[in-house]
Amino acid sequence: MKTSDFNFHLPAELLAEHPSTHRDDARLMVLNRRNQTIEHKLFKDVIDYFDENDLFIFNNTKVFPARLYGNKEKTGAKIEVFLLRELDKENRIWDVLVDPARKIRIGNKLFFTEDESLVAEVIDNTTSRGRTLRFLYEGSHEEFRAKLTELGETPLPKYIKRAVEPEDAERYQTIYAKYEGAVAAPTAGLHFSKHLMKRMEIKGINFAEVTLHVGLGTFNPIEVEDLSKHKMESEEAMIDEENAAIINKAVDENRKICAVGTTTMRTLESSVSSNRKVSPYHGWTNKFIYPPYDFGVATSMITNFHTPKSTLIMMIAAFAGKDFVMEAYEEAIREKYKFYSYGDAMLII
Repeated sequence: MKTSDFNFHLPAELLAEHPSTHRDDARLMVLNRRNQTIEHKLFKDVIDYFDENDLFIFNNTKVFPARLYGNKEKTGAKIEVFLLRELDKENRIWDVLVDPARKIRIGNKLFFTEDESLVAEVIDNTTSRGRTLRFLYEGSHEEFRAKLTELGETPLPKYIKRAVEPEDAERYQTIYAKYEGAVAAPTAGLHFSKHLMKRMEIKGINFAEVTLHVGLGTFNPIEVEDLSKHKMESEEAMIDEENAAIINKAVDENRKICAVGTTTMRTLESSVSSNRKVSPYHGWTNKFIYPPYDFGVATSMITNFHTPKSTLIMMIAAFAGKDFVMEAYEEAIREKYKFYSYGDAMLII
C-alpha cells in the first residue's frame, strides 16, 4: 500500500468549523462490513446497533488549554507557544512548538503576563518549530498549572480558521474526560451526550475506559510514499487492571466490542496478545496501523471523517477494507458530511 492510495479531493467547505448544535445530533454513516452496505443515520441512533452486555471502550484523556501567546523580550513580538508535554515537573521544563519559529533562539525570553509573573526561557531547539522552554514562576506546581490553564486557549486544530469561542472549552472535550494530558481531542467521543450515555446504560450496554494522551502527531501528514517507512510520534497510553478485566470479560463472552475512536483502537492494539486478551499497560506507543492488519479486540468502531493521506484514514481502511472505505468517503462527500475534528461520525460494524 502506498500513501497516494489514500488520496481524495476534499472540498474545503466540508471541513467543520463548528460542532453540531447538540453533541448527538451529528450525522452518522453506518458501514456494515459483512453486507457492504452504507446507511445514513444520526449519531443518537448508534444505540440501535448494540445490545445488552455489549461493550463500548472510551479514551478518557482530557485536553488541556495548550495554546499560549507570549511576547518576546526587547522586541515585544507576539509569539504563539503550543505546549506539547511536560518534560520535568520540578524544573518546569516543557516541550513546545513556537510560531513564528525563526525569531526564537536559545537564550530568548518570552513574557506571558504584563506583571512578568510568568516568563519562559528557551533552552534548546528540537526541530524547526520545536523548542524546549524552562518556565520561571514563583509558586507551587498546582499554582503554575492553574496559571497555564488561565492563560491558555483551547487548542483547536489549525484548519479551523475562526477565533476560539467560549463554548469550545466545553465542546472540544468529551463529557467523560478525566486525565489531563492531550493537546488534541479524541474526536469520535465528542458525539456522546449525557442523555445518550444514560440511554445506553439503561439498555445494559457496558463501558470501559483506556487513556491515550493525544499528541500533535495525529495531525502529521505522511511525507513518504512507502507506508512501512513512516514513523508515528509516540504518545502515552494506559489501561488499568479494572478496565482490562472488563474488556477481557467481553472478549470471553463473545460480545460486540466497540472502540470509540482511533486513539482507543491504538491503545487496545498496543496491549493485546494473540489470544485477544489485553494486559494492563502503561507506556508509550507509536503503533501505526495500516492495511493489511488483523485487529485483536474490537469488533466495531466509531470514528470521524478524516483528511486525505492521514494515518487515521489508513487505520479505518485496515478495519473496514480500503475499497469500501474509499467508496464510503466518496458518498460522504456527495452527501455533504462534515469532516475532521468537529465533523460527523462513522460507525463500522
